[in-house]
Amino acid sequence: MNKTSTLFALAAVAALVSACSKEAPAPASAPAAPAPAAAATPATPPATAQAGAAAAQSSGVSTDAIASEAQGFTVGPTMSARTVYVFFDAQCPHCSAQWYAAKPLKPQAKFVWIPVRLLNDNSGAQGAAILAAKDPAAAMDEHEAAMMDHKGGIKAASGAAAQEAAIKKNTDLFTRYQFASVPTLVTKNAQTGAVVTHEGALKTEDLAAFVGVPVPAK
Repeated sequence: MNKTSTLFALAAVAALVSACSKEAPAPASAPAAPAPAAAATPATPPATAQAGAAAAQSSGVSTDAIASEAQGFTVGPTMSARTVYVFFDAQCPHCSAQWYAAKPLKPQAKFVWIPVRLLNDNSGAQGAAILAAKDPAAAMDEHEAAMMDHKGGIKAASGAAAQEAAIKKNTDLFTRYQFASVPTLVTKNAQTGAVVTHEGALKTEDLAAFVGVPVPAK
């Protein structure tokens, strides 16, 4: 097997063990990974980001289009030079792992969390409830804590029709780019400016390498 084939094989294996897809949904009651290291998620080689870059360029993924078309909520400094878009499903435990793994990087990068409906009906309802909250980041914390306690997550919000429509639009965008699993991360490489993508949760240190920021001191 040549170097390129090995690279893509590693990426495929990583996605299988650290992501949720419509074909192989996770149980709705699956607990989130413990904060902050997302220990349940295996480390992914930094080379996976290079594979993601090639995939992003071939499928025409655009951060400008995501910024203008998707509706999510922002965590981290709004004026940060580094922006990471995270497509997630509220019912996905690997998305929970990514939520916690991203927390230590909040001072260094802006994360835009974009809910989609991939796994089941609760995905859309809970994603809409998080978007409709006065403080979506706090609602996400509440949701993940409830998932960890096997309580099923945040309750659906009444009068969230606009947010439900946004979930559908987000999902359509996710599908248009032919992403297959969540979480899916999209950003621009800090050195080259090229759009790079990754499907599957990354540990904090691997996420830092993917974004192009220093690993936070422990």
